[in-house]
Amino acid sequence: MSAQSAARVSTARAYPTPARPKAAPAPRLRVVRAPEHARTRVPFILACMAVLAGALLSALLLNTSMAASAYAKYDLSNELGRLNQDALGLTAELDAKASPTQLAAAAAALGMVPTNGTGWLRLADGSVQGAPEPAGAGG
Repeated sequence: MSAQSAARVSTARAYPTPARPKAAPAPRLRVVRAPEHARTRVPFILACMAVLAGALLSALLLNTSMAASAYAKYDLSNELGRLNQDALGLTAELDAKASPTQLAAAAAALGMVPTNGTGWLRLADGSVQGAPEPAGAGG
């Protein structure tokens, strides 16, 4: 070999040949999940609507019961006013019948006679004080 060819061979050996890219490994098979579905808002909206409907229904029932109570209160206040007027009328009638002239007339109607004198009984010693006289039979 000549010097030139020896130099070529030595230079060729001095530089390594570029490495070939390694073969890519065989792809591994794996399970792929299905994409997650977006959650629907329908149950939340239905729950909100149910809460709103319940609140409106309870407000309606409360308002109705309050109106019925107001009518009952009005009726009871009217009855109380009527009963107060009756009580005042009966009190006035009792005062009229308790007057001395009415009592004397009622006593005469029952057959009672007026007394001629008044006497008192002393409980300490059992004595009679005053000038009591028996009532006359004819009045």
